[in-house]
Amino acid sequence: MDDETPDCGHDHDHPRVAHEALAPHVLERAAAIFRAAGDPGRLRILHCLLCGEHCVSDLADESGDGLSTVSQRLKILRAERLVTRRRDGKHIFYGLADEHVAELVRSALDHARHDH
Repeated sequence: MDDETPDCGHDHDHPRVAHEALAPHVLERAAAIFRAAGDPGRLRILHCLLCGEHCVSDLADESGDGLSTVSQRLKILRAERLVTRRRDGKHIFYGLADEHVAELVRSALDHARHDH
């Protein structure tokens, strides 16, 4: 090792694990997902949706927030494809987009509960 390269403290006798190269658009997309989910109010909505679909008024009741606030949060979550919506008559129901989103929410909350 030359004098200008700092020692990272790793045991260089063991081979490094190669990491998959990530395209910039994948990193940007992942960062956008974390930004959308990173607001406490939006995270509360995602947590509520872990139990299944909810309409806006149910989410507002559970969170104690106004309908317009919840609608705005859902708009952001939909834009990042974290939630989906479906119409049933006059009502629109929101749910988590897929199991990846559910696992992301569960993992984040579990990690926060076990704060060291």
